[in-house]
Amino acid sequence: MPKVALDSETFGRFAEGVASFMGTAQFLVWMTVFVVLWVAFNVIGLFGFRWDPYPFILLNLFFSTQASYSAPLILLAQNRQERRDQLSLEEDRRIAAQSRADMDFLAREIASIRMHLGDLATRDFVRGELRSELRELGDRLTQAEEKTT
Repeated sequence: MPKVALDSETFGRFAEGVASFMGTAQFLVWMTVFVVLWVAFNVIGLFGFRWDPYPFILLNLFFSTQASYSAPLILLAQNRQERRDQLSLEEDRRIAAQSRADMDFLAREIASIRMHLGDLATRDFVRGELRSELRELGDRLTQAEEKTT
């Protein structure tokens, strides 16, 4: 028996397209129209067509065939989606781990900066020291003026 070579990616996209279409209202409307016309032609005999009389064995065969093909196509589409979801989850985990490592690094850097800031003079401290020195200079000037007068 000859081996049939199929591109799994192309067939997978086809399966996803079929599964996607079968999950739409448009598919349900078209199937309803198809069944109504089938029954109408075969019960009423519109235009002289009556190829599948009641109980519509051929229609049942058609639906059985459709189900036997659609179920595996839907499962194939779900499996592909599950693989994509798994890859996405792994990527999310990798990004979360990298973000966590970055946050830990930044937290250590901030802690280091805070420790070093304790050794530095703050703006308020420098202002206070300058005001104190200005007051002392002002007092010395006042004392010097009093001595000269």
